[in-house]
Amino acid sequence: MHIVITGAGSGIGRSISETLAERGYSLILLGRNLENLKSTKSLLKNPEQHQCHTCDIRNSGEIKKALENVTSLYGLIANAGIGGENQYGDQDRWQEVINTNLTGTYQTIQECLPLIKKDSAPFKKIIIISSILARLGVPGYSAYCASKAGLLGLTRSLAAEHSGDGILVNALCPGWVDTDMAQEGLQGFADALKVSKDEAYKEAMKPVPLGKMSQPEEVAKLVAFLISEEQTSFTGQTLDINNGALMP
Repeated sequence: MHIVITGAGSGIGRSISETLAERGYSLILLGRNLENLKSTKSLLKNPEQHQCHTCDIRNSGEIKKALENVTSLYGLIANAGIGGENQYGDQDRWQEVINTNLTGTYQTIQECLPLIKKDSAPFKKIIIISSILARLGVPGYSAYCASKAGLLGLTRSLAAEHSGDGILVNALCPGWVDTDMAQEGLQGFADALKVSKDEAYKEAMKPVPLGKMSQPEEVAKLVAFLISEEQTSFTGQTLDINNGALMP
């Protein structure tokens, strides 16, 4: 069974890759940095059965080229994305963030769908990695919040549209996860508050009932369940994994 994972070169994407490789899937790793992808591949069980291709999901042609030798797909983990603040004006990152997180994910799914429909499994899977900020507003993060909220609408629409083909589409909304991106965010928080990174961490965890970040492996194991053959009933759903930071 072949699965595409975008943003596989680091963080949650790398952990998902390791977890799914352990379960015997053949992976197609996509990302913008080939060296990072090769590093991920080297960590995987049976590395020779996996592929890696550079690809910017903002460019549908690059996605198509990365998939040109793929005949069918059992699943897709649409994980690639960027973070950070944006402010209206000449240097606004709005378009960059929306084009990557929302439009890029949409394009990736659309390029993969014909291959997913060719797979012989009775149920195929698409999992979209969104964020807790799809559900919360954060000052200065309008593009990120909007892009991640848009992914939830995309999830529901695609789940309804492709249910007849046995394609189950779900989203995850992680809260704080201990990745390089989260650590960079904490450092920025610390700099803004003029405190140490440890103090910034304690401050950031105050609204989190369990008082901790998740580990990437926890997100990966939830993905492994959602993409498994045994999972045939979840579709159009958003699952929150955030240590109690948001309880809808």
